[in-house]
Amino acid sequence: MSMDVIKNSDFIISLATCFKNDNEKKILEDIKSFEGQFVFMHPIDNNELKSVYSQFIKYEVGSEEGICTMLLDTFTQNIDSNLNDFIEDLDIGYISAESSAGEEEFEEALQKYQEASSRTLIVGSDIKNHPRIENILKLLFVIKKYSDFNLVVLDKEIENSINEINDENVEEIDDLSSYDGTISYFVSNDEYVDNINASQSFSRIAKVQDNDEVYVCFDDKKLKKIFKIDENLSGTVAITNDTCDGYNFKKVKLLKVNA
Repeated sequence: MSMDVIKNSDFIISLATCFKNDNEKKILEDIKSFEGQFVFMHPIDNNELKSVYSQFIKYEVGSEEGICTMLLDTFTQNIDSNLNDFIEDLDIGYISAESSAGEEEFEEALQKYQEASSRTLIVGSDIKNHPRIENILKLLFVIKKYSDFNLVVLDKEIENSINEINDENVEEIDDLSSYDGTISYFVSNDEYVDNINASQSFSRIAKVQDNDEVYVCFDDKKLKKIFKIDENLSGTVAITNDTCDGYNFKKVKLLKVNA
């Protein structure tokens, strides 16, 4: 059904997915053939979508709760008084600055939304183990209820959790966490099984070179990978294939195997 919703839409926003996981290949192909207005929101750009999206909103790693409040503020209507008070009390300037998503970018997206007739919000699995997942789910529930978005959730567990919510008591948002330094985005994708792919700037900061054999260290884990410079990536967020406990963006340290 979600595929039919996407195919019948003329405006899509995606949040919390880079469409890099193997189980998202089908929806990636549908997105790549989409001819409407597509607003792609994520900390990492996806080179396969550059010819498809009409707008890319790059937000900071970990700021999904803030992004959801900006979606709530921008796209909802006919809300009750309690939610209206919540929105009125939001410091959108702070949220925008901390998440690196500009208010003017959301205004541009709103114009596209208003010109559309069938609107879809796609939510990926990046939020699954976010420290603020409970409030994020409530925000998504409220966005679904008080906007014209069809909500397509790529993770069944997240979808079920949203469907089970029966109150609108969203919490005041937490201070947005800072993810400074080198970060890896963990995905399930055969393309990255042996490698950690990153940008030239990541390479300089991590003090490693293309094709170096490295240990990717985070929490109490140490993964052996081949470091690959990927010209399609920028900034200090790398991509690698593996599972990790918790939120799937992790601060990492790279150590050369033979150093």
